[in-house]
Amino acid sequence: MKILHIDSNHPLMIAQLQEAGFENDTDYLSSKAEIEDKIAAYDGIVIRSRFRIDKGFIDKASRLKFIARVGAGMENIDTTYAQQKGIALISSPEGNRNAVGNHTLALLLGLLNKLKKADQEIAQGLWLREENRGYELDSLTVGIIGYGNMGKAFAKKLRGFDCRVLCYDIKEGVGDTCATQVPLEVFQKEVDVVSLHTPETPLTLGMVNTTFIEGFAKNFWLINTARGKSVITEDLVSALQKGKILGAGLDVLEYEQSSFENFFKGTLPEAFSYLTHANNVILTPHIAGWTIESKTLLSQVIVDKIKALGHTHSLPTDDNA
Repeated sequence: MKILHIDSNHPLMIAQLQEAGFENDTDYLSSKAEIEDKIAAYDGIVIRSRFRIDKGFIDKASRLKFIARVGAGMENIDTTYAQQKGIALISSPEGNRNAVGNHTLALLLGLLNKLKKADQEIAQGLWLREENRGYELDSLTVGIIGYGNMGKAFAKKLRGFDCRVLCYDIKEGVGDTCATQVPLEVFQKEVDVVSLHTPETPLTLGMVNTTFIEGFAKNFWLINTARGKSVITEDLVSALQKGKILGAGLDVLEYEQSSFENFFKGTLPEAFSYLTHANNVILTPHIAGWTIESKTLLSQVIVDKIKALGHTHSLPTDDNA
């Protein structure tokens, strides 16, 4: 098989694929149109989030046997059309789920213990102890929306705490010893923390809006390490101002560009300015799954799956939740 790599990844990927007999070419700079002009020569493509692989691109890729995305979600690929064309879809949620679990826990603990607020105050010469009294995670009910690879990884991290963990997912029977699956109405009644671990789909776009937020019985903390467009930022800000949402830890934002490598260009909305100044909001630049260890693991998972595909000539679509 001849593979085109259009995003740089850990060097082990090309080294191991070369050793396994695959021919590898790289092109990290050409435009999408330039890639389309030569894609017909390749059996496989490896991408992160550089551009969208749409119907037009797939039609030009007449030899393509697989598309491998180094990451979990596949929203930058027209998966339905690819499957219709018999193209195998490979993703690597196993490679960064542990990193996402760690980062999610860090955001939550940072919010509960008011770390951002306390740090800023000390830098201003303030030493306010009572005003920064926090909450113990052990006393709370944590709710996880989307109980696939990432949701399960976060729940596993919570086993070290004596907190109750509930999960909600559109798939039945996904609960386990780390989290009890419940209907949405029970979820919204019981939880103190909401952590999103869902892929970007028509169902999840704009999912966290005013109606959704007001459906919760308790005021709650919100964590989002999934996809930015799942949360309507203006509605989140309104809920923060009212105290319905007690704090937010956001690794992803509505304003990200589709490649994830760049942020919104131009004048940012007022809602984003509020988030950057709020002492009960922690923002990180889409790095939850972005660790030294995950860079290696993501590439290794892709290599193993491509090699398996080369042996079997078929591979089922991954569950990338």
